[in-house]
Amino acid sequence: MDEAKLQEFMGKFVTDIGGGYMMAMVLIGDELGLYKAMADNYPVTADALAARCACHTRLVREWLDANAAAGYLERAGDGYRLPPEQAMALATDDSPVFVAPGTNVMAACFMGIEKILDAFRGDGGLPWGEHHHRMSHGVEKSFRPGYQANLATSWLPALEGVVAKLNAGGKVADVGCGHGASTIVMARAYPMSRFFGFDFHPPSIAVAEKRAAAR
Repeated sequence: MDEAKLQEFMGKFVTDIGGGYMMAMVLIGDELGLYKAMADNYPVTADALAARCACHTRLVREWLDANAAAGYLERAGDGYRLPPEQAMALATDDSPVFVAPGTNVMAACFMGIEKILDAFRGDGGLPWGEHHHRMSHGVEKSFRPGYQANLATSWLPALEGVVAKLNAGGKVADVGCGHGASTIVMARAYPMSRFFGFDFHPPSIAVAEKRAAAR
């Protein structure tokens, strides 16, 4: 056995574990609004942040320290600061790189581990609708920034003749629309056309219908 290779692998393993734990911190920060409460880029103490978000001060302090150690936040005197670059990724809903809610996908994988194990031991199948609800939520949140930034501005225009048809008025089937993020972006960009979202997952369709109605 090569001792050096073993030590190298153990270092990688510990780093990967740290990354996994950090994704849990990101999910907590997104769910509780901790990152958004720091989006002004000004330093804030644990006590002040806990008060803003109605959270337990000791746990908020531990969360802040974990984020600072991982480089997601910066220490600033007696407080902590969310740099503008990190804020774009962790606190800004309409940012093209808003990734924080995507950690729901990882959470769903762990929450559904028993079903995944059963699939490995059985016929290998796990229907999409059998995943924890955070899976569809996380997938939609992961893709929506890209749709908002690129779908109508660069992706569809790259398809020859498509934009002209959409501007003239047509019918579009968005198959596998999920929560309707892509459908709504297209419908807002091309009001002369009609867009129909299809998905076999009833909870996702319910969410899509509510969001479409709100728009």
